[in-house]
Amino acid sequence: IFELYQDGRRLFTKNAFPGTKAFFDEIIIHEGKEEYREFDPRRSKLSALILKGCQNIFIRKDDTVLYLGASHGYTVSYISDIVGHSGFIFAIDSSARVVRDLYFLAKERKNIAPIFADANGPKEYGDRVCLADIVYQDIAQKNQAEIFLKNIGNFLKNGGYGILTVKARSINVVRKPGEVFKEVRKKLEKEVIIIEYRTLEPYQIDHCMFICKKRIHSTME
Repeated sequence: IFELYQDGRRLFTKNAFPGTKAFFDEIIIHEGKEEYREFDPRRSKLSALILKGCQNIFIRKDDTVLYLGASHGYTVSYISDIVGHSGFIFAIDSSARVVRDLYFLAKERKNIAPIFADANGPKEYGDRVCLADIVYQDIAQKNQAEIFLKNIGNFLKNGGYGILTVKARSINVVRKPGEVFKEVRKKLEKEVIIIEYRTLEPYQIDHCMFICKKRIHSTME
């Protein structure tokens, strides 16, 4: 599906833009003419998901990805490797400071478009994105599930996949993370098909991830 190199418990993606500087000071290895970037599970929930045994993250070469909560772009940069030059990422964040960092990342990686917007309001950026093969969300807000469902209802292609990172402590600091995860699962199952669920310890504490498939005849608005 994409070129991924695993060395023991280390994970690497083939650099789609070789020769560019190591923006995040990641470890880079070379095999012949190819360049590989270490994908650190303690810095990326997606990397943690893979190393926790997820066999298919459903992100493909040439995919269009809507990334909600892009932050400084660490995980975005690795998805940039996976989708390649013919793929594209709309990277949304509500912090002007981190969108500035995304802008500089996008200057080196031409398949990223940084967007300063609040994922709570899809209408705010609806005219700047297109339907996506993947909606990926990593947002530390109490209504994480609602934001996710709202965006996949607006922007995910029929048959597309949604990837949701759940941060339990951002939803409820008192309840046990497992209880929070079950509550989120119930909300999701009303509108999508859950095909993968994993907690991310020891790499990411009190986090889990869901991979969901949009129902073809969904009634979401």
